[in-house]
Formats: sequence, structure tokens, C-alpha cells
Amino acid sequence: MINAAQVGFGAAILAGVVLAIIGHPGPKDLPPPAAASASASTNASQTFVLKSVSVDLPTSAITFPGGAAADAINANCLSCHSAGMVLAQPNLTKAAWAAEVDKMIHAFKAPIDQGNVAAIVDYLSQTKGVK
Repeated sequence: MINAAQVGFGAAILAGVVLAIIGHPGPKDLPPPAAASASASTNASQTFVLKSVSVDLPTSAITFPGGAAADAINANCLSCHSAGMVLAQPNLTKAAWAAEVDKMIHAFKAPIDQGNVAAIVDYLSQTKGVK
């Protein structure tokens, strides 16, 4: 009986044989470079234009439940995360939630006011804390 490792090895050998027969595309397949003088004069006359685009992101009126206890998380976290996505996360310890909030601030540069960090961590540990 043939196992998956043997099939994978066989596929790699077959790919190598096919490349050996047809050859790897090399410099001979590339178009010749333009003359240096023509390239310099062409680059001088070229311009690069940036165009603004508008992107419509999905919106949601769903906020974190809990009234005033959820004010800090609603004000700081909904700009990047939906409440549903956060509330679907596994239950974590308070220290783990604190590390997650710290990661959002320092690694992902979330604009969270330091005065709201404790309230966010408290809300997450009360709502999605290890029970």
C-alpha cells in the first residue's frame, strides 16, 4: 500500500523530471534590455501619479453588551474589531487579556488611551474570563 509520504515524494520527483526535460526559464527567455541612453531619457520624462480611492468598509451597529461597563471597550476596540469577533474568542485569564490588550497597543499600534486599559481588561476578564 502506498502512503501519503510516498505520493508526495513521487510528485516531487515527477516535477523535477518535467523541469529537467522542458528546461527552466532562464535569461535567454527574457526580452533584451533597452539601450542605456534611451532608458535615461525615457525615465526623465515619465511621471508617477498617485490616485486616491475610496473604500467602503462594512459597518455594524452591534456593540459590546454591558452598558456603562462596556463604554471603554466600545470606544476603543470597535474601530478594528467587531463585538462578535471578540466575544467569540476563548475564555482567558485576566493576565492573558491584559497581554492581548498590551499587544494591540504596542505591536499593532492601537490608539487606546492608557486610562482605558484597566476598564477594557476588566470587561474582557468579566465577560470572557476563565470560569
